Amino acid sequence: MKYFEKLLVANRGEIAIRVMRACRELDIDTVAIYSEADKNALHVKYADEAFQVGEAHPSKSYLNMERIIDIARKSGAEAIHPGYGFLAENYRFARLCQDENVIFVGPRWKTIQAMGSKIGSKQMMRDNKVPVVPGTDGGIKTLEEAKSVAAEIGYPVIVKASAGGGGIGMQIVQDEKSLEEAIAGSQRIAQSAFGDATVFIEKYLVKPRHVEFQVLADEHGNAVHLFERECSIQRRHQKLIEEAPCPIMTPELRNRMAESALRVVKASGYTNAGTVEFLYSNGNYYFMEMNTRLQVEHTITEFITGIDIVKQQLAVAAGETLPFEQKDLTIRGHAIECRINAEDPMNNFSADPGKIVRYRSPGGPGIRVDSGIHMGYTISPIYDSMIAKLCAWDSNRHDAIKRMRRAISEYIILGVKTTLPLHYAIMNNPQFVYGNTHTHFLQEEHILNTLDRYVRDEETRMQTLAGSFQQGKKVAAITAAVNLYLQKKKE
Repeated sequence: MKYFEKLLVANRGEIAIRVMRACRELDIDTVAIYSEADKNALHVKYADEAFQVGEAHPSKSYLNMERIIDIARKSGAEAIHPGYGFLAENYRFARLCQDENVIFVGPRWKTIQAMGSKIGSKQMMRDNKVPVVPGTDGGIKTLEEAKSVAAEIGYPVIVKASAGGGGIGMQIVQDEKSLEEAIAGSQRIAQSAFGDATVFIEKYLVKPRHVEFQVLADEHGNAVHLFERECSIQRRHQKLIEEAPCPIMTPELRNRMAESALRVVKASGYTNAGTVEFLYSNGNYYFMEMNTRLQVEHTITEFITGIDIVKQQLAVAAGETLPFEQKDLTIRGHAIECRINAEDPMNNFSADPGKIVRYRSPGGPGIRVDSGIHMGYTISPIYDSMIAKLCAWDSNRHDAIKRMRRAISEYIILGVKTTLPLHYAIMNNPQFVYGNTHTHFLQEEHILNTLDRYVRDEETRMQTLAGSFQQGKKVAAITAAVNLYLQKKKE
């Protein structure tokens, strides 16, 4: 079915290509926007039309709302898909689209505004009997109030920015003497990053699991969940590895959490695709936030359900009714996603932008690679460091892990440092294999501290792997390196 004649994708890189692929299958023409730095990017070449939106810096290009609306008018695009990041959760942009009679592929702007406030959304959840992490009811007004709440719920606590995301402004506080400094620091960061210095306090859960539910809702009152994803392995509060379903999920727990997720949908009047995020600890779960957009990790949910979430987004935005009910949905197998970033894990995940001088992506059964790069592509320091999303699916978790190991061992990226060796180490870590993950997994397993034992020179390792592929040899360069790491760890 053709929901629109033409759609503008207000994003770049792999997510822009992902949306355009769905449009191509639906015979919808696509319009790309690009900054000066992205004029030769893959998403520009993939689209049916492309318009330069501004200079390299995001504030002058991908965040330029008026310019994007102007391009939509000039190109004749009826709708705009924001992807994720940039303007995807900006209620002002969604409202501007509405005012200009351009369809915003996402929830209503008032819903984005309501769920964008961590304080406001948590109060909404309390009112609708969705469990939330104990903490302040609103923003911190005085230090004495903060001390009183922290003493009541018990240390450690975490200070968060109300308008924040991606871990920006978060401060973990172990005792009262550190509280004042943490609040002041979070307020400064929040004001700088979001223009809103409001911060609040929550109980800090030790070793929680990050479990989220994908939801879909149409404009006719129908809503479903597409089951859960485990997203506990993170660095700097940002996800590195996701899998679906959650390894420890039981039917009873799934039903309870899914019911809460759908209660969030109903309470907020949500439409389109979204994600309800929970923290799980010691048998209890707590609402954390709702992401009012398509998630990076939607890929693994598509693997286990067979549903194209982007196509469903477009259908809902066009006023269609969801074509399935909850009873029609089942889980098929297990899927894992590794975010391959141009970062140096041994240097505090510092970004490593540069030119890709050799690139070979893996393939074969059950492998999906979403990427916007190619050999010769230059990763800019201006934008996100993600190179690709590498996904593996198989009939069960054990085989999905083995398939991911194989896919990583085939992946060749030369010219920049990447998170590939880290992912391979995690895939071989016994605690990960057993499903014993939590949000402090990297620190507790000391993976970063031991990584240099077998990855002293990643470029040399990749050169060896690349050369071996060229010679047609069966190579296990990464496997041998990780085996050495595991052997030394036992010693």
